[in-house]
Amino acid sequence: MYVPIARPDISADELEAIVRPLRTGMLVQGKEVARFESQFSAYCQSPFAVACSSCSAALHLALSALGVGPDDEVIVPSFTWITTANAALHLGATPVLCDISLETFNITEEIAAKHITDRTKVILPVHLFGNAAPADRLLDLIRDRPSSNPIFMVEDAACALGTSIEGRPVGTFGDIGCFSLHPRKAITTGEGGMLTTGSTMMRQVLMSLRNCGADERQPDQPPYVLGDFSLLGFNYRMTEMQAAMGQAQLLKARTDLEKRQKLADRYRKALADLGWLRLPYAPKSTVHSYQSFVCLFAPEPPTLQNCDDLHQRLLQLMGLLEEMGVQTRAGTLAVHNTSLYRNALGYKPESCPNAYLASKLSLAIPLFGAMTEDEQGQVIDALHKAAKQMKL
Repeated sequence: MYVPIARPDISADELEAIVRPLRTGMLVQGKEVARFESQFSAYCQSPFAVACSSCSAALHLALSALGVGPDDEVIVPSFTWITTANAALHLGATPVLCDISLETFNITEEIAAKHITDRTKVILPVHLFGNAAPADRLLDLIRDRPSSNPIFMVEDAACALGTSIEGRPVGTFGDIGCFSLHPRKAITTGEGGMLTTGSTMMRQVLMSLRNCGADERQPDQPPYVLGDFSLLGFNYRMTEMQAAMGQAQLLKARTDLEKRQKLADRYRKALADLGWLRLPYAPKSTVHSYQSFVCLFAPEPPTLQNCDDLHQRLLQLMGLLEEMGVQTRAGTLAVHNTSLYRNALGYKPESCPNAYLASKLSLAIPLFGAMTEDEQGQVIDALHKAAKQMKL
């Protein structure tokens, strides 16, 4: 048996849902999308939700809607998927890549505070792997800024549907929240994204920008009359088939969250004896949604000096696990260590040392809502066998 890093839970419900819009001939951004947006906003306890084609698109839309441009800086943790930072770069702004806590893999308010300048336009925390970044404390950090020079907050909640801080869902703390509907996420539409906001005006701007900058049609406007375009927008629309599938998936979201948390608890108990494997940490005030179960390979305290040696040992471990039928991955990448950001902005590995260490030493092991006990048991056994072979 081969255990993948993730597997979407697709059933007859999704298949039937996808067929529904096909029968109508309305295939892009119609009633199914509107219904999905309404259901998603209710689930996230957000006044509004706006669907789009991906979370990368959502991040681009969010920063565009906030007026981010060439004179602005956007604070982004370096340990994230590259499109989090790219959204700022696409708009001519400067992504200010910052370090993370190696314990949570997330930005902290202390780290963010060190990077705020007069040019800071947005702080963009990432709720990585379903673990909540301190959005509440980051909000306190920027709340008292003068109205003439505000700092906005956009939450990258790509991995964090179901994550909360003291009962409040992430994606509702900042001005805009951005979610992913990729197949490795809690619910999927294949590709797809969603934005959440509490602002009526922001919702209108986001809806216009995703639809090529088109103005909202007025109730008395005949359908055969073309509308106006006031904004420079993008074609980031969601299809009706994606939205119909999303509705079916959303019905499973709470059950999926419960399954992931039970699986995570079982991992914690079964892997507690592996002292070289640092298991995921979540603050007590938060609910971790476990989009991924990402650990840190640390048979000795990681440093920039021993990182390369530890990385090679981790690759050996991952190779053994692959031979035993267990797929693994790095948690994600260190954006500042990619060729693009080294060449464009002059970053070096030591610029964000914890992010660099996390990119080299993080280990994601299989976890998904549809995972069986036998599959998880195979992962647990494989980790113990591999550790014995490597004498960890």
